[in-house]
Amino acid sequence: MAEFSIIDQYFKRASKSGVSLGVGDDSAIVTPPPSQQLVICTDTLVAGRHFPLNTSAHAIGWKSVAVNLSDLAAMGAKPHSILLALSLPTVDHGWLAGFSQGLFDCCDQFGVSLIGGDTTQSSQLTITVTALGWIEQGQAITRSGAQVGDYICVSGQVGDAAFGLQHLGHALQQRLDYPTPRCNLGQQLKGLASSMIDVSDGLAQDLGHILKASNVGAKLQLDQLPIDESLKKLEKQQAWHYALAGGDDYELCFTISPQNFEKLLRQQLDVPLTIIGEITQQTGLSFVYMGENHPLPVQGYQHFA
Repeated sequence: MAEFSIIDQYFKRASKSGVSLGVGDDSAIVTPPPSQQLVICTDTLVAGRHFPLNTSAHAIGWKSVAVNLSDLAAMGAKPHSILLALSLPTVDHGWLAGFSQGLFDCCDQFGVSLIGGDTTQSSQLTITVTALGWIEQGQAITRSGAQVGDYICVSGQVGDAAFGLQHLGHALQQRLDYPTPRCNLGQQLKGLASSMIDVSDGLAQDLGHILKASNVGAKLQLDQLPIDESLKKLEKQQAWHYALAGGDDYELCFTISPQNFEKLLRQQLDVPLTIIGEITQQTGLSFVYMGENHPLPVQGYQHFA
C-alpha cells in the first residue's frame, strides 16, 4: 500500500479552526490568535523502549499524542495541533486502524487536529509527534522561576505507570498505556505557578531539572507522596522507588507560593493536588520522612544509560 493511500485512509480528516491548510499538502498552514506565542514540542516513541511490544495499537496512538500534550501543559499552553512522523516495518491494516483511532481519540479529547506529517518504512516501529500550542505573550511557565519558600506540588498520583509496567495486566497498566495530559491544570496555573515540569523521567529527576534551572534546592516529604493503594502495600523503599524514579506518569510538578496556592484552590480543578515539599535556599534535593532526613539513592529514566 502506497504512502498517500495510508494517509488518505487512516489519517486524513477535517481540521479545527485556525488551520488554513492541513493534511495533504507539502506543509501545513496555521493562523495564530492575536497576541499569542507559539509553543512547540516533539517526542519520539520507539517500540520496545517506550512501550512494551505487545501494547495495543490504540494505546500507542493515544500515548504518542498524550506525551506531547503533557509537554505543552507543562508550559501552560493551550494545545492546538500535531504533526505525525510514522515509521513502519510493514503495512498492517488492523494495526493502522487501531493506532489512528487511538491517536484521534486523544486529539478529540483535548481539541487537537492532526495537520500533517510523514509516513515511511523502516526496520523498527517509531512514532514521532510534534505538538503545537498557544500561550499569551510572556505567560509561559518555565523551569527557572522557583523561589525559596515555594510549595512543591504534584497533580494526581506518581508511580502508577512504573508499577503498571512491572505488573502487566494490573489495573494500573491503564495509567501506563493511557496517560492523561493535565492540559486544563497547566492553563489554570498561568500567572500562579513559579515553575513547572511534567513527570516523564521520574519525579525526583524531573524536579531536579527545576532546581538546577532555578538555582535552588528542595526538601521533599516522602510521607506526602500521592501514591496508589497498590504501592502503599509494598515496602516503603520499593514504593518510593516507583514514585520517585519510575516516570511515565505525565503528571505536573510545579512550584507555587503559599498565597498563589490558595488562589489556585478557589478554581474548579479536575485533578487532585498534593503539596510534597518546599523550595530551599540550600541547593540539592533532600528527602524527609516523619520529620527526619532520609537519604535516598534515586535515579530516574536515562535515555542513553
